[in-house]
Amino acid sequence: MLSRYLKISLIQIIVLDFIWLNAIFFVAGFGLRQYDLQIHTGADAFLLVSNVAWAIGLYTTGIYALTQQLSYERMARKTVQAIVFYLLMLLLFLFLYGELYSRFFVIMYCILFSVMVVLNRLLFFWVTNSLLKSKDVERKMVILGYNEMSKKLADNLVTEKSNLKFEGYFEEYNKVNELSYYPVIGGLKECVPYAKDNNIREIYSTLSPEENPYLYTLAYEAEQHFIHFRFVPDFRMFVNRQIYVDYFNNIPVISLRSEPLDDLANQIRKRLFDLLFSGLVTIFLLSWLIPLLAILIRLESKGPVFFVQHRTGRNNKTFRCLKLRSMYVNKEANDRQATRNDRRFTRVGRILRKTNLDEIPQFLNVLAGDMSIIGPRPHMLKHTEEYSRIIQQYMIRHYLKPGISGWAQVNGFRGEITEESQLRKRVEHDIWYMEHWSVYLDLRIIFLTVANTIKGEKNAF
Repeated sequence: MLSRYLKISLIQIIVLDFIWLNAIFFVAGFGLRQYDLQIHTGADAFLLVSNVAWAIGLYTTGIYALTQQLSYERMARKTVQAIVFYLLMLLLFLFLYGELYSRFFVIMYCILFSVMVVLNRLLFFWVTNSLLKSKDVERKMVILGYNEMSKKLADNLVTEKSNLKFEGYFEEYNKVNELSYYPVIGGLKECVPYAKDNNIREIYSTLSPEENPYLYTLAYEAEQHFIHFRFVPDFRMFVNRQIYVDYFNNIPVISLRSEPLDDLANQIRKRLFDLLFSGLVTIFLLSWLIPLLAILIRLESKGPVFFVQHRTGRNNKTFRCLKLRSMYVNKEANDRQATRNDRRFTRVGRILRKTNLDEIPQFLNVLAGDMSIIGPRPHMLKHTEEYSRIIQQYMIRHYLKPGISGWAQVNGFRGEITEESQLRKRVEHDIWYMEHWSVYLDLRIIFLTVANTIKGEKNAF
C-alpha cells in the first residue's frame, strides 16, 4: 500500500528536522547579533546537545517506527511528545552546564525549531492527502468471499487513509443470504476477467485455499495479468482478539500479543536505563537517606532496618525483595496483606508507606537485576498462587521483571485488594504496559509516580 511512500517520506522528515535544527541555530544567532547580543564560547556545546537531544527524543518516543498504516493522530501525538522531551533535555543541559546563555537566543531558537517541526508535518500531511486523492496513485481492489472477515476487511479499507479503492465482493450468489452494503459483483470465475477489464490492481481473498483449491488457479491467472493476489487468513477460530505475525526466515509465527521487550535491542535499552537511573538514585539519594531512615526506624522499634521478603519475579522465579521495615516485627508479615488501619504499622512506617519511601531499597534490586524501575508490582508468593486461580491471565504479567512502580499503580490500582474487579484491572493494566512498552512510557510513569506521591494517593497506606 503506502509503506514504501511512508518509508521514503519519514526519512525525508528526519533529514529536514536536523537541517532546520542546525540552520535555525545560525538564524537565531544572526538575530542576536542584530540586537548586539553575542553567542559565547558555549555555543558549540549547545548545538551538539541540541542535536543529540532531538535524536534521543525521536528515538525514545518511537515517532519514526515504520508501519503499514498511515495515522495522522499517532504522528501528531508522538511529535508533541518528542518536542516536550527535547525541550526538557535542553533545559536540563542549561541548568547543569552552568554557562549563562542568552535567554533571548534560547527562546528564539526553541520557538523557531518547534514551529518548523510542526510545519514539516503539516507539509507531509498536505502532500499525502493530495496523493491519496490523485487518480494516478489510486489502486482498485476487490475481495473474494462474502463473510464476516471480508465485511470487516472492507470496512477497515474504506475508513483507513489509503490509496486503495474498494469495488466490491466476488462470491457465489447462493452463499449470499443478505443484502450487502457493498456490491457482490459476481462469482469466483468472473473475478479475473472483471479485474482485467476494470483496471483492478489487487485481489484479497478471505476464502481458505484448503477448502477452495480453485483459488490457486485464480491467483496464477491474476499474476499473469499483473494483478496482485493476497490471502487474508481468518484466525478468529483460534483466538478472538488481535494477533501479531512475525517471521522466522520464511516461516510465519503467530503471537497472541505484541511484546516489545521480546526484542533484544529493547531489552538492552531498558536495562541500560534501569542501571543509569538506579545508579544515580543510589549515589545521590540512597547513600544518605537510607542511613537517616534506618536511625529513625531503630529508634522507634526493635528489629532489622530492612524487611526482606521472597516475591514472584520474572518467569515465576522468586527473589528477595528489599523494603524498609514499616511494621513491628510480627509472624504474619509473609501471609497477611497490609490494610488501611493495620495496627502493625509503626509511626515512622506509616509515613514511609504514605510517601513510598519504604520501597526505595528496591533500587538495589534493580541494580542486582531482579527488578526494573517500571514493571508489574511483585506480589507475595502466597498471593501469586491465589490470584493465578482467580484471574486466568494473571501469570502473563510475570513475562516481565517486576517494577518499583508500574502502569497499574499510577492509574490508582495499588494497595489492598478486596475485590476481584480490583485485581482484574491491575492485571489488565500490567498486560497493557507489556504490550505498549517504550522508554517514553517508562519516563511518563516515573513522572506520574513522583506527582502522585507529592499530591498524595488515597490507596497509599
